Amino acid sequence: MSLPPRLEKIVDRFGRAPRELRVQALLQHAKKVPDLPDEFQDDRSALEQVHECQTPFFLATRVDDEGRVHLFFDAPKESPTVRGFAGILREGLEGEPWEDVVAVPDDFYSGMGLGEVVSPLRLRGMGAILNRLKRQVREQVA
Repeated sequence: MSLPPRLEKIVDRFGRAPRELRVQALLQHAKKVPDLPDEFQDDRSALEQVHECQTPFFLATRVDDEGRVHLFFDAPKESPTVRGFAGILREGLEGEPWEDVVAVPDDFYSGMGLGEVVSPLRLRGMGAILNRLKRQVREQVA
């Protein structure tokens, strides 16, 4: 599986971590999701809801003139699992070339051992976030 270097490092760290530390690491990534910039707070219509998530989750992507992807997420702070996954995606994919982002395998998180600490329903939501993100990127570069 070929992943962008920062995302690969995250996957490796999670995969090697004991089960109980994976939950803590996921919660730490939840804290890394920045607030939405003013452009999205003022006009939320640019955000797309991911309905497969159990909690209200919204995202937007931007591909800049150099072909680099920028990610924007909005999820309640009371939903640390989904925010944690958003934090992982942001840390691993922010600023990466669009080609590398759309090439991320849909199940990349399986190597993280999250199936042992997160419900299948949450994993389905995580996969939906990634799929929605990749679709938005593909539409922008088409």
